[in-house]
Amino acid sequence: MNWITNYVRPRIGTLLNRRETPDNLWLKCPDCSQMIFHRELAESQQVCPYCAHHMRISPQARFEALFDSGAFKEITPPQPVNDPLHFRDEKRYTDRLKEARKATGRMDAILIGKGDILGVKAVAAASDFSFMAGSMGVAAGDAILAGAKAAVDENAPFIMFSAAGGARMQEGILSLMQMPRTTIAVQMLREARLPYISVFTHPTTGGVTASYAMLGDVQISEPEALICFAGPRVIEQTIREKLPEGFQRAEYLLEHGMLDMVIDRRKMSMEIGRLLRLLLKLPAHKEALPAPSEPATDNTHPLAPDAV
Repeated sequence: MNWITNYVRPRIGTLLNRRETPDNLWLKCPDCSQMIFHRELAESQQVCPYCAHHMRISPQARFEALFDSGAFKEITPPQPVNDPLHFRDEKRYTDRLKEARKATGRMDAILIGKGDILGVKAVAAASDFSFMAGSMGVAAGDAILAGAKAAVDENAPFIMFSAAGGARMQEGILSLMQMPRTTIAVQMLREARLPYISVFTHPTTGGVTASYAMLGDVQISEPEALICFAGPRVIEQTIREKLPEGFQRAEYLLEHGMLDMVIDRRKMSMEIGRLLRLLLKLPAHKEALPAPSEPATDNTHPLAPDAV
């Protein structure tokens, strides 16, 4: 009886209560195939510590890395009609919206927030590619207009992180109308003489590239981001020729003058902060100043006769 109680029963309990290791603790880099612990990847802002491949990051995590101490206040844009055209393809558009909202936890593709970047008050907006490929519909247009208006009201610069597959076809002509609407939003910033920094992330394509994304006072991109109107596969099928290596990638566009900078995501907050202080003619922030040089090891003055 003691043998059953003391040995058999605990062994059975151990087998029945054994917990399986979660399958999301380690992630494989899609570029170099290295396995990365999830905490290490989160600390590096979803950038592979081995090959610096930039993976997708949520707007929430992006803002926590962008703003000082990760503190920002979300700005809620007006919510338009969910399905203005009563569109249906394989699924109802309303069903697609419900699925995207459940998966991402947000009402649409763009998050807007305000806070400080290296001590500079700023407003930022970021697209979530996980929400219907970051496509631009009426809600996205309303969000960008709301962000621009908030920047004008706060007398603050505006930073836009773009990631999109283009226009949202389920909204038809209403989606295409967001191109001039967002262009007007950028014009509002220019009339108020406020800096507008456009940051491209992978991928930024279609009507987004053809409107607000390409209108920045400073054009920045994350490494290896695909930036284009029509994708390389469509172009190759049209012209029936092989495109150059790296065509439409950030480094190629930087080399050909369409971008001003390509910046690693881990350095993005510091570089944007420096740019804002430069554009606003503010003194350099203490965190952005270079480290002081090491003092000389001896006490000889460089201009003393013995030093010659």
